[in-house]
Amino acid sequence: MSKPKQPTDNSSDQFAVRNEKLAKLRSEGLDPFRNNWEQTHTSKSAVAQFDEALAEDEPQARVSVAGRIVTFRVMGKASFVKILDRDGIIQLYVTRDALPEGIYNTYFKKLDLGDFIGVAGPLFKTSTGEITVRVEDYALVTKTLRPLPEKFHGLTDSDQIYRQRYLDLISNTESRDRFRTRSQILRSIREFFWERDFEEVETPVLHNIAGGAAARPFETHFNALDCPFFLRIALELHLKRLMVGGCDRVFEIGRVFRNEGLSRRHNPEFTLLEAYQAYSDFEGMMELVKSMIQRITREVIGKDEIPVFGRDEVIQLGGDWRVAKYKDLIFDATQRSDWFELPKAEKLKITDAMGIEVNPTLEDYEVTNDVFEKRIEPNLIQPTFVTHVLKELVPLAKINAEDPDTVDVFEFCMNGQEIAPAYSEQNDPLIQRKILEEQVGEEIQNLDEDFLTALEHGMPPAGGMGMGIDRLVILLTSASNIRDTILFPTLKPVVNRSPSETTGE
Repeated sequence: MSKPKQPTDNSSDQFAVRNEKLAKLRSEGLDPFRNNWEQTHTSKSAVAQFDEALAEDEPQARVSVAGRIVTFRVMGKASFVKILDRDGIIQLYVTRDALPEGIYNTYFKKLDLGDFIGVAGPLFKTSTGEITVRVEDYALVTKTLRPLPEKFHGLTDSDQIYRQRYLDLISNTESRDRFRTRSQILRSIREFFWERDFEEVETPVLHNIAGGAAARPFETHFNALDCPFFLRIALELHLKRLMVGGCDRVFEIGRVFRNEGLSRRHNPEFTLLEAYQAYSDFEGMMELVKSMIQRITREVIGKDEIPVFGRDEVIQLGGDWRVAKYKDLIFDATQRSDWFELPKAEKLKITDAMGIEVNPTLEDYEVTNDVFEKRIEPNLIQPTFVTHVLKELVPLAKINAEDPDTVDVFEFCMNGQEIAPAYSEQNDPLIQRKILEEQVGEEIQNLDEDFLTALEHGMPPAGGMGMGIDRLVILLTSASNIRDTILFPTLKPVVNRSPSETTGE
């Protein structure tokens, strides 16, 4: 078996020194990349073990922990070390005499910050009250060649945080906690739907027609079939096909892709939850969304209120939530009860007087929606269901029986943004065909004929909802940016960047 290739990048003195240490360990027959270490406890469970034994007046058991060295304080014949594992940090007390002869000075003291070690020994409490492992056995399990960032205790360079998320997770407790919370939110969502007898499904990411939402898709080419495909922009149309097939309650949590802008609230690749329930409607979805979010906040966050980032305000998630009709909000914002009877030119004069910048080439309904998005939605901080939006905005929803200009829809808004739209699904194949044909216009090739054929086989009445998981995590963790909730956000590639430029060396 050939020896592993030595790295050639000596751009850092520390990198070169660590490579020399690595070569020396190998020359002495030691494995600096050990296969395994038997880990009986994490930092958190070790502390719990100590407290439990203390409470029951039992001797402290021996524990075996492992992690990355983040603090190394040598005091002659003894050292205090702190290691980081998935649960946090635990302190180690290592003495020369507790290890085999020569090991402490020859090997242990020459470890570097960032190295992974495994240790075993009993627990004790120091004079400062810190629960610590008295090390009786140790091994280097992974030698690191690059040092931790200079600002280990709080990496702040945003570019480095997003491009090298691994350094952010090592350095920033807040980031580790946020992504753990994200995982717990997803688990809570799944458990909520499972308890309501929903089936979790997976649908294709590659679509031959980009449908289910109004968004610009990413296009690719399938070489084997020699035809274009699109990364999905929504989950909706395949989930509705399943409802035609008899799956009365389905949900999916999956990645979707929209070839649009980047901002604090938008990433082109994001996680979407969609759920559909037969024999329900948009009001049933209202109860579902409210119950789900209230459950998440109780289980994961532990309370019914969350602070708003950058504002001296708290969002109250308990109790009743506001319900307001879209048209009523427009009337209030424009102070015109005749708004929907006005010609577009008059509406543009009013929006100009309101200080709302509107593109005059927009359709009439788009001018109205600009008022909503620029003047109303940013002020919807507390949970609000905005119902009965204009029919042109949601072509896959049922027309409202009392006001045919609107559809049976709600947009759940909170913290000044839409979190989850939901509606009574349009299941009349003739009406649905007419609406979609008007939407695609002359681009009739973009009409999803297979979906319409499925509807012609019959889909039961249903309510459906979609929710951006990343935006929900922003809210529940009080993050400032969607990039803080996505482990590897989309970034412009950096060309010809040396390792020293990306590690702060």
